[in-house]
Amino acid sequence: MILITGAGGQIGGVLTKALQQRYGLSHVLPTDIHAGTFDGNLFELLDITDVERLRKLVVKYSVTEIYHLAAVLSARGESHPIPTWDINMKGLLNVLEMGREGLVEKIFFPSSIAVFGDEVPLDFAPQFGALIPKTVYGISKVAGESWCNYYHLKYGVDVRSVRFPGIIGYETLPGGGTTDYAVEIYHAAVKGERFVCYIAPDVKMPMIYMKDAIRAVIELMEAPKERVQVRTSYNLASMSFAPAEIYAAIKKEMPGFEIAYEPDFRDEIARSWPDQLDDERARTDWMWLPEFDLESMTKDMILHLLEQNAEIR
Repeated sequence: MILITGAGGQIGGVLTKALQQRYGLSHVLPTDIHAGTFDGNLFELLDITDVERLRKLVVKYSVTEIYHLAAVLSARGESHPIPTWDINMKGLLNVLEMGREGLVEKIFFPSSIAVFGDEVPLDFAPQFGALIPKTVYGISKVAGESWCNYYHLKYGVDVRSVRFPGIIGYETLPGGGTTDYAVEIYHAAVKGERFVCYIAPDVKMPMIYMKDAIRAVIELMEAPKERVQVRTSYNLASMSFAPAEIYAAIKKEMPGFEIAYEPDFRDEIARSWPDQLDDERARTDWMWLPEFDLESMTKDMILHLLEQNAEIR
């Protein structure tokens, strides 16, 4: 059985469906702190900071793998730094303890480009380098990567991780991240609304389409154990662009679309993150390769969002 924490989130909802399709409804247990609607009858409420509740579910359902997605994200985390730290760190340690206790065989932990700061080459961030982030979310991810590596070295826990760029998808709305503009801009475009962007037009960030992101997670988790050589977190690259570039790509498809720029505190966060990532280790170790670029993603996003809007009407 696969258990997913934070299954109601932006990534969690899509990953849950993908795993259900791959392994069957009866082999995937979505959990979240809030009640949700998922395919099949399986769902359990779970506050990831409650280790006893987690252990009971792991034992009850004979869980062998945990995909740990429950976390407070970057922009929201800056408003509540101490609770963000408590939730993100205690939740991860609770999951890692399931591995140390021998209750689960494999764990996935999502890290982020938020781990980087000005001390790395922002034009092309290396796999290994100084990690001195400027947000509590990034700090929690750096610490999380180190804990994952520690549990692997000390206890042999098979924990695997990728550093996600900004994730763009039509399936769910974003949940408080700095890169959320790259999802919100498509929603505004298909609704015929003028978009006000909180990131300056020239601030480039690495991004990935949701379909590629989900595929990367599954490919990493299915890779032979001996191929997974990085036990902190793998850089994961796909495409990089600034708001002006995604606006231009959308405008090709929807010529009437308009944008305005009103940078706020999230712009400062974005400027501390790299423009691109060096993901050679992921491509070498487990053969990672993205399928979507900005143009193909834009066409697919607009197509699906228009279909969704038509269904709503």
